Amino acid sequence: MGNHLSLAERVAVVSHLVEGASVRSTSRLTGTCKEAILSLLVRIGEGCDRLHNQLVHNLDIREIQCDEIWSFVHTKQARVKPEDPPEYGDAYAYLALARTKKLIVSYRVGKRDEATTKAFVADLRARLVTIPEVSTDGWQSYPTAIGQSFGGSVDHAVIQKNYSKKRRADGQRHDHRYEPPRDPFITKRAEHGAPDLDRASTSHVERANLTVRMHIRRFTRLCNGFSRKIENHRAAISLHVAFYNFVRVHEALRVTPAMEAGITSQVWTVEELVERALAAAPCDPPKPRDLAPPAPTPGEKQGAARKLPDGKGWLRVIDGGKAKPSEAPKPPPPPVPVRYPTPRVDDYEAHWQQMDLFLWKQKERRLAFFDDPEDDE
Repeated sequence: MGNHLSLAERVAVVSHLVEGASVRSTSRLTGTCKEAILSLLVRIGEGCDRLHNQLVHNLDIREIQCDEIWSFVHTKQARVKPEDPPEYGDAYAYLALARTKKLIVSYRVGKRDEATTKAFVADLRARLVTIPEVSTDGWQSYPTAIGQSFGGSVDHAVIQKNYSKKRRADGQRHDHRYEPPRDPFITKRAEHGAPDLDRASTSHVERANLTVRMHIRRFTRLCNGFSRKIENHRAAISLHVAFYNFVRVHEALRVTPAMEAGITSQVWTVEELVERALAAAPCDPPKPRDLAPPAPTPGEKQGAARKLPDGKGWLRVIDGGKAKPSEAPKPPPPPVPVRYPTPRVDDYEAHWQQMDLFLWKQKERRLAFFDDPEDDE
């Protein structure tokens, strides 16, 4: 079983799993039985979850993007029977990614419902110490969950993607997975606070979703290597998050996301991750702390802010509306009404005279061969 494997065998198994190999292919490559691999996966996944609670908290992160990635456990949702366990069917992985540091701050596995969304947002709130600017998609549970967890201490922007069901010019319907219409595709709106809509985006976390699909076999090829148990599914995601944050060097940062966020000072090896995960002691998730306004960028002054009582958030001064009265843009003058000539009414005989619409045209000059009364005028 998993506890009878040597350290070198454990490292070999984990190295294959985090690079996208399936359980059966890992068994063929390492010579380890399937039961031992699954047992080790669950133990490593629980340890990675404990490491995440121990290390990823008290973060000073301003921009965060949230998204969900679909998978399923045992059976697809359309084929779930009433007598099946509740964990069968859809299993969404919620991810919260720091835009600049590329760190996966929080994650949660469950159904795409209000309860899972609230638990995910509450866990994200407990790991931060700075008022964040959160960008989410149009999932309807996000505004309520973020409003309850953050109160007035958040700037929340919603990025809505409007997929069309219209047919193309050749008569075929759009497939939103591969060919979305690009005309009025993305709309943005401020849901809480005053987010910067120019920087609001979910593109980075969607790129992180692709990394998940490439490194977890349970997510590749439309979930062809799906999980049969929710415990194995959650363990695989916990292992990937730890590998992504502490071991995998990001190509753009040239360091790991944990190093960029100041959590660690060096790149972990897979062996170090295995040892730390198996030795991690049980611990409680982090507790929420008071959020402070973000520090100003170099060259800018700290904006005025006052904390509201009873944890209701902050009253902050934001950019905009500070122009002097003389410099404020003046409203355009009202349009001058156009008056059209009215028909004349004869004093002796009341009747309407028809207006000539061609009076503005210049009359053509003609040669007078005969006496024309109009030529005398």
